[in-house]
Amino acid sequence: MFNLRVWVLALCMFGFVSVQAQDNKVSEATGNEEKTNKKDGGYKFTTINDIEALPVQSQGRTGTCWSFSALSFFESEVIRTGKGEHNLSEMFIVRNAYVEKAINYVRMHGSNNFSAGGAFHDIPYVIRKYGMMPEEAYKGLNYGSKTHNHSELNAALKGMVDAFVKNPQNKLTTSWIKAVEGVVDAYLGEVPESFTYKGKEYTPLSFAKYLDLDMDNYVSLTSFMHHPKYTSFVIEVPDNWAMQSSYNISLEELSNVALTSLENGYSWAWGSDVSNPGFSFKNGLAIVPIHDSLIKVKGKDNKHFNDAGADKEGNAFDTPMEEKVINDSMRQDGFDRYDINDDHGMHVTGTVMDQNGTKYFIVKNSWGTKHNDCDGYFYCSVPYFQYQTINIFMHKDALPKSLKKKLGVN
Repeated sequence: MFNLRVWVLALCMFGFVSVQAQDNKVSEATGNEEKTNKKDGGYKFTTINDIEALPVQSQGRTGTCWSFSALSFFESEVIRTGKGEHNLSEMFIVRNAYVEKAINYVRMHGSNNFSAGGAFHDIPYVIRKYGMMPEEAYKGLNYGSKTHNHSELNAALKGMVDAFVKNPQNKLTTSWIKAVEGVVDAYLGEVPESFTYKGKEYTPLSFAKYLDLDMDNYVSLTSFMHHPKYTSFVIEVPDNWAMQSSYNISLEELSNVALTSLENGYSWAWGSDVSNPGFSFKNGLAIVPIHDSLIKVKGKDNKHFNDAGADKEGNAFDTPMEEKVINDSMRQDGFDRYDINDDHGMHVTGTVMDQNGTKYFIVKNSWGTKHNDCDGYFYCSVPYFQYQTINIFMHKDALPKSLKKKLGVN
C-alpha cells in the first residue's frame, strides 16, 4: 500500500532541511491539505498520492546527485518491501564508483568520461560488487568537513588518472589502482570489513543481502526517436560511463507509467535537465510556459547548482498558466541540440493537482531545505517531465503487463 501522508512541503528556497510552517489550508473539494509552491504563491496544490521517503539531504558541493537520488529511491523501496527505515550511505556508493570509473578511464586510455557525475544504474553496478552500508557506518567525511565538498578530491583524482594515461614509465605499474583507492579512502574513509548496525554485525555484502533488494528487478526507461522503440540502448550522455542500457518506449507510455506507478505505490528516480528557464527550485516549480517571455533569468547556474541555480522571475511562477504541448519531435530536437542534458538526478515520490485540475509530480531534491519554501521538494509539471527527462529508474513491477510484454521484461 502506498502512504498518503502529506509531506511538509513548506518554504521553497533551496538548500537542505529547515522546516518552516507554510499557510496550508484544507481543500473543501478533496479534504486534503492544500499547499503552494512558495510563500503566498498562487499555485494551490492538493495531494493525490505521496509515497514515504526519508528526510531530504544535501549533496553539498559535489556532483553526486545520482547517488543521493537513487539511494533515496532505494530507501523508499526498502520501506515499501517491509524492511523499515534505513538511511543508506551515499558516499559508500560514491567511493566505489570513483574507483570503478578510474579503472574504466585508464583502461580506455582516457577516452571515456571521468567526472563526479554518474547514472542511476551505477548503483546496482556497485551494490552487486561491493554491497551497501548504512549512513551511520560510512559517512564519507574524512577530510575535516561537516558537509560534502569534493572539489579537492575530484582535482586530485583527475590529475592522477590523467598521469596514468600519459604512462610516463611506458607501461603501467602494478600500483595504480591501489593509488586511486588510497586517495579516495584518504578523503572518504576506508571501508570497514564489517560493522555493527542496530545490534547486528554485517559486512557490506551481507547488509545488502539483508535489505533484500534484487538489482535485477530494476529497469531504466527513456524515450527518443534515434533508436527503435521497445529496444534497449546506451543513452549517449557523458555521465553514462558504465555504458549501461535503457529501454526505449513512446513518450505517451513514459508519461503514463510515470503517473500510474505512483498511483500503485512505486516511486522512481528521475534523471533530467534543470538548467533551463522553466526550472526554479527557489520558486518550487519546474514548468514549460507556452510563452518563454513569461520567465526572466537573472544570474547563472553554478556547476552543481549548490546555490539553487540562477534566479528566475516571472508571472509563470506566481499562478498556473498554459504550458507547451510536448511531442516526440520537440524532445528529440532538444536532445540533439544539447538543450536536454543529464545534469541532475532526483527522486519522485508522488503527485498533486492544482486548482485547475492539472497534475504535477512531487520531487524530492538533494540540495537541502534552505533555498525554497517546500522543505527541499518541488513540483514538476507533466510537460516539463515530458520535455526534459533523460530517463527514469524504477521497479519492473511498476510497468503495465502490456509494456512488459513489448520489452520482453519478465
